[in-house]
Amino acid sequence: VTGMLLEGALDAAWLCGYPFLQHRDALSLVAVPLWHGRPLYQSYLIVHAGDNAAGLADLRGATHAFSDPNSNSGFLVTASDLAAMGETPEGFFGRTIFTYGHRNVVRAVAAGLTRSGSVDGYVWESLRVVEPELVAGTRVIARSEWLGFPPFCARADNRTTEPVTRLAAALTGLDRTAPGRAALQALLLDGMTPGSVDLYDGIARRMAMLARLR
Repeated sequence: VTGMLLEGALDAAWLCGYPFLQHRDALSLVAVPLWHGRPLYQSYLIVHAGDNAAGLADLRGATHAFSDPNSNSGFLVTASDLAAMGETPEGFFGRTIFTYGHRNVVRAVAAGLTRSGSVDGYVWESLRVVEPELVAGTRVIARSEWLGFPPFCARADNRTTEPVTRLAAALTGLDRTAPGRAALQALLLDGMTPGSVDLYDGIARRMAMLARLR
């Protein structure tokens, strides 16, 4: 999706904060969702519900599921936590896989395909509402600090075009119409805000930590 946005095949896209910062010179914010009234979320480290692990350090040698190498919550947070321990995912875990979907991380852990996983906390909490039987097979053992919620982005050179400005207005106005409120309710979100780049300072710090310690 990020590649399609950068190539101009898309006017806008809902991205993770990590690729937004990776391509900060080329991308601009369109809107940032509000979850529990704030434009923030966390990364969760999960294990199978019956696992007795208490934290990341207990998972040495485990098979671990990441969502995507360009995901903040599904990769960067755990990778930077390991870097702070002087470790890498490849050296610390016995094996790692990429599921290319946060729900797939939860599925992998719940089914016992992997011992642990890194997942978007918003997705995990949403699945707890819509698929409680799936989430019941997992347990959260660590939560990151609060970080900037995945934003809607456009190419910087397209940000002021009519399609993008209309999209921005529509997104930030969702809470003012009945259909918009229904859409937000379906997504378990409270609204959208224009956002600001400093929301992603925490992710930027983790990117810098990983680059510095690798």
